Amino acid sequence: MISSSGQTTAGPWVQATRALISNRSAMSCLGVLLLVILLCVFAPFYAHHIARTDPFISNVAGTLIVNGQETDIMQPNDNPLHLGLSPIGPTWHPRSYLLGADSQGRDLASRLLYGGRNSLLISFSAALLCIIMASAVGISAGFSGGVVDIILSRLMDIMWAVPVYLFAISLSIVTITQGLHIGPITISSNSLLVPIFIIALVYVPYAARPIRGRVMTLRNAEFVLAARSLGVPEYRILLRDILPNILPSVIVLAPLLTALALLAESSLSFLSLGVQAPAASWGTIIQDGEGLIYTRPMVAIAPGLAIIITVMALNIFGDGLRDALDIRETSRRNG
Repeated sequence: MISSSGQTTAGPWVQATRALISNRSAMSCLGVLLLVILLCVFAPFYAHHIARTDPFISNVAGTLIVNGQETDIMQPNDNPLHLGLSPIGPTWHPRSYLLGADSQGRDLASRLLYGGRNSLLISFSAALLCIIMASAVGISAGFSGGVVDIILSRLMDIMWAVPVYLFAISLSIVTITQGLHIGPITISSNSLLVPIFIIALVYVPYAARPIRGRVMTLRNAEFVLAARSLGVPEYRILLRDILPNILPSVIVLAPLLTALALLAESSLSFLSLGVQAPAASWGTIIQDGEGLIYTRPMVAIAPGLAIIITVMALNIFGDGLRDALDIRETSRRNG
């Protein structure tokens, strides 16, 4: 691009990228997020080659070597009568139950990484699906107007009126008992596609409304009205003038929706309405640690910290992404 002074200036996407890279907090959180993803991706490597354990098989009668001594994984409780058994606590050694064991004697660190794979997969997939559905609804309502806008807006208002978690829990209860039926397609209740679809659906109104508002603003913009006066077909206006201008708004929504999806997935799995056994997620691990909160709190604390770190990283990175893509901020930086 060439400015009025004759100097060549970078395009808006290049400027936004530079602004994002210069934002230290956003880039630090992006690094943390990538680290979390990388650790979860290599969960099988850690479990089979470092911890040398299967985090999905009960091991209540197993033993391990701690400080050169053979130790039972399930140990007597610390109460005065030493009644009952509790899993071993953190050894802080990566090769032998780094974070301890859960109530079934399974390695918590390995299970945490495997659970993160499912939690992150569901969160990112649900956010992507939500953006696709919300974009379709928001663009259709905002660009078409009239009866289409009225019908879609009222439908979104009805969904908006129902609390998110109540809506998600209701849908989850139905799908757990009957599975998910979409036309001729039937998805079993233990499939990860079920929580992905449910979480994406309940957040559609929250993403569709700002997209609709942005499209309605662009529909009455001067360059769109000029294109219409020149006889440009509607589909070309939509593809060349509307979609490129709402893309920044859609991109900014992605980290926020991913964070919301992660919280929703963890809540549903904690209530046994999300990821189903024998699969694991951060929410199901917190549920496993509920009964050990006084004896082995690490079982619940570890996945809770993982959720907090990931959600905070997504939110801070999303704020930086929003600032970088803000047209008014970009114009202000250019003077």
